[in-house]
Amino acid sequence: MKSLFSRAVIYSLIILLGLLCALPSLLPEDIRAELPDWYAQKTITLGLDLRGGSHLLLEVETDELTQNKNTALHSQIINDAVIQSLEVVRRRLDETGMVEPMITRQGVDSILVQMPGVNNPQHIRELLGTTAKMTFHWVADNKTRSGTKVVEVEDDISGAHYSLEESVALEGKHISDARLAFNPETNEPVVNFRLDYEGTKRFGDLTKQNIGRALAIVLDNKVVTAPVIRSAIQGGSGEISGSFTSATANDLALLLRAGALPAPLKVIEERTVGPDLGSDAISMGITTGLIGALLVFAFMVGIYGRWGFIACLGLAVNIGLTFGILGLLGATLTLPGIAGFILSIGMAVDANILINERIREETRRGQKAMSALNAGFQRAFSTILDSNVTSLIAISLLFLFGSGPVRGFAVTMAVGLLISMFTAISFTRMVMEWRVRKLDNQPLKITGIKWLDTVSENTIPFMRARYAGLVASAVLSLASVFLFFKPGLEYGIDFSGGSVIEVQAPGVSVSDLRAQLTTPDFDQVALQEFGGDGHYLVRLPIQSAEDVATGNRVEAIKDQVVALAPDATFPRVEMVGPRVSGDFGDATILAMILAGLGMLVYLWVRFESHFALAATLTLALDITKTIGFFALTGVEFNLTAVAALLALVGYSVNDKVVVFDRIREKLRSDPGKPLMLALNESITSTLTRTIFTSVVTFLALLPMGIAGGSAVSSFALPMLFGIVIGTSSSILIAAPIVNWLGIKRERRGQGQLRPLFVASEKENLP
Repeated sequence: MKSLFSRAVIYSLIILLGLLCALPSLLPEDIRAELPDWYAQKTITLGLDLRGGSHLLLEVETDELTQNKNTALHSQIINDAVIQSLEVVRRRLDETGMVEPMITRQGVDSILVQMPGVNNPQHIRELLGTTAKMTFHWVADNKTRSGTKVVEVEDDISGAHYSLEESVALEGKHISDARLAFNPETNEPVVNFRLDYEGTKRFGDLTKQNIGRALAIVLDNKVVTAPVIRSAIQGGSGEISGSFTSATANDLALLLRAGALPAPLKVIEERTVGPDLGSDAISMGITTGLIGALLVFAFMVGIYGRWGFIACLGLAVNIGLTFGILGLLGATLTLPGIAGFILSIGMAVDANILINERIREETRRGQKAMSALNAGFQRAFSTILDSNVTSLIAISLLFLFGSGPVRGFAVTMAVGLLISMFTAISFTRMVMEWRVRKLDNQPLKITGIKWLDTVSENTIPFMRARYAGLVASAVLSLASVFLFFKPGLEYGIDFSGGSVIEVQAPGVSVSDLRAQLTTPDFDQVALQEFGGDGHYLVRLPIQSAEDVATGNRVEAIKDQVVALAPDATFPRVEMVGPRVSGDFGDATILAMILAGLGMLVYLWVRFESHFALAATLTLALDITKTIGFFALTGVEFNLTAVAALLALVGYSVNDKVVVFDRIREKLRSDPGKPLMLALNESITSTLTRTIFTSVVTFLALLPMGIAGGSAVSSFALPMLFGIVIGTSSSILIAAPIVNWLGIKRERRGQGQLRPLFVASEKENLP
């Protein structure tokens, strides 16, 4: 092992580097502007739910492209269309002058567009929803050759029909530039365009050969204009006129400059958060996070004294390094991400509690200070590793199957847990070693709670309550299943689909607003008072894909509200189409199944089959009770709730791994020990850690549960409930199931641990 000094130098450099990575995210904008670009760009980006803005999820409709094509080519056709669409969308948004739009591919055939500061994306959705495929066709006349196929195309304005030659005379891809202009004679808005070299040559030849014929300009299967060619046009430029306003002409010019989409884009999800709501979310997240962290610090110092202060010092380093890594990755911090960060603080303390309790045990056995310290860290290491890996399994699935803010939660938690292993095992150990050396030959004393220590010194016969615990758990889980069906869950629009519009209309009563929206067009609108006076939620049930794509129904409701209250604002608007809600439901079920299987496989490899089965069965019981909590309390079940469930999976198994690790240790040290005695001794010896970790995690989340509001209630409240359920099930459910399965193994002549472990111990005997 490296010397204390060399480790101090290495760890100090790591911490300094991490804090330097965090610095750009904490500096004001004017100071950050003075930093080198390569350094200033390494910052944490605030999600739209924190800074306000809109996001659109667009589906690339590739059915027409793949029609009558070889099935084996479909994947490549779709992939090419999405890649090309990404580039066109990026050019279109750049042309609008939008600041820092984020455009990313999502899934196989979807594009996610995030637009900070955009509070009403209706204009943007129209720009992105226009394919802008422009073609030039000759109007059919007496010069049309016999046998030429002719099609009827509608005029964009009047609705009149034109008979056009189907063959394309010139494609719009040859347009190199297009700008808004005004006709000098009529002063009407027009679009002047310029062709590239090839287009100029072809256009000159075409017009020279067809003087006197009408050339129709067709945009997305609509005739924009059909001027008569009076002379050859050799300059490679032209004018598109029609019944334009300045805005529509400018939009058309923008679309032509950005290029046509290879396939139509359809909006299947829209979410908008106003800037005031975003700033409130930041304030709430920072406040509840600080209060939670202070409660954790106070608890650790109050219980462990100076050693608790060392743990808090490690936790402070953990927080700084987590921000540094997130900044280095350019991660996006969301409101669920803040919740995940707060939860990771509570779970990170678990490693310090494990270490401190192990050291206290070694001290009670008469070990000297340094020996107790080394033994405590050595014995706690495998438990810390197993508990963190099980948590990371659940979190990784959340990242794979989640989207947007939920992915932010997964990234934040994963980084926090990984950093906690460094701070607990390396940094905290170094500081504790330094402190122990200062003690000279004095014994290492870590304080605790005396009455709890007294209780833990004697083996508590927890297993006597095994039948009562199993029966009570089964009854509660069965009741939760009934609650799931009736009254059922209060599904958010993530799963049910539909629209939610948050309305702020000061001075408007609920009866007035309800009367304003009582029309045949809005017969299914649900109105709910929300927060203070004049604050309402308007809900629309799931709509057709076309309604979501156009946003017309939501805009119509906004118009009705503004007609009643001209100063009304809409801090939040969410629209989720049927495809998205269906995908969320499927992904959630798959994520939960894979999380359970992942835990089962890992625990089977690390422990034994009956430990793995016991943890998985107990986990199923914990989840059903939490589902019952959602049904009983009416807390909305949305994507944030899924994050809570998967976080609970990791936390609950984490708790059980600590007990299982102690059971394994007891059985390895004394293979002949009766299983029930080993279970009672293990639960008793880990009781202090179990209680302390649960209290710390509960305290970390409690401020958010109390003051977080509706934005995070679907996460914080179920997690608080789940901490209580997960802790009790580790003692009263998991161990009895291990006992029952272990007895069955003994009857088959099998040991409680793998023969490999027993063999390795025998080989070490003299």
